[in-house]
Amino acid sequence: MKTSLTEPVVRSILLGACALTLTVTAPAVVSAQTPPTSFPANLPQRQGLQMEMPQYSEDTVLQSVLAAESRPAADKARDAHRHPFETLTFWGLQPGLTVVEIEPGRAGWWRNILEPYAAQTGGTYVPVNRPLEGMGVDDNSADMVVVARAFHNWHRAGVVDGYLQAFFKALKPGGVLAIEQHRSLDGVNVADVVATGYVPESWVIHQARQAGFELVGRSEINANAKDTKNHPFGVWSLPPVRRSEQDGRTLSADERAALDAIGESDRMTLLLRKPATAQ
Repeated sequence: MKTSLTEPVVRSILLGACALTLTVTAPAVVSAQTPPTSFPANLPQRQGLQMEMPQYSEDTVLQSVLAAESRPAADKARDAHRHPFETLTFWGLQPGLTVVEIEPGRAGWWRNILEPYAAQTGGTYVPVNRPLEGMGVDDNSADMVVVARAFHNWHRAGVVDGYLQAFFKALKPGGVLAIEQHRSLDGVNVADVVATGYVPESWVIHQARQAGFELVGRSEINANAKDTKNHPFGVWSLPPVRRSEQDGRTLSADERAALDAIGESDRMTLLLRKPATAQ
């Protein structure tokens, strides 16, 4: 039997995995979407990077999936940068959920975790590559929709609004929209930075709110203070892509080493929810 998502989300937040506080901020942001003048007011502050990370020990199945020999070694090597256990705990993953992942990609980094976890816990994993053609689940039935590193592509394709509406329709009331995304500096126009692979966190939150979602929490689990976000070939200059040549320019050995030392990108990690009263 499927379990309710509300309790584990609350439990995860109480464990300290989220970066949610009661303090709100109202930074000024310029957006290509011409948002209302109040944008993006009432955003909870994020957890500071200096704060000690919580310790997790509850979900032994998730721990075993992450450590499984069947999981690709290249995937495991990225755990130090992508923090899968902490991130999924923050999002409220638990046994028995119906989890839809949007555009898993050929490598399937999250799929290689979510699919075996669902199989071992009585849940359902649904990969979806074309949300506008169908979400692979009935309306109001999904517990969680996972989106990783995709908003920059969707903005360029002009599908952000349509995709978010499809996610909202697929999720059950109280269901979670889980987002991991390369994060630009805030206060910039999304159209000016989207080609680099980065987008403002406040813009993503604004777009999700426009689609009807509530912001539950923001976390620094996947933050990287070393990421200057100003690289020769955008975010793809960094690991894991490590692009070193483009349009006639080739990075020097020193440039390549400096980019590798940064590690993976600075990323927002967001937890949004379809209101319990929504239909």
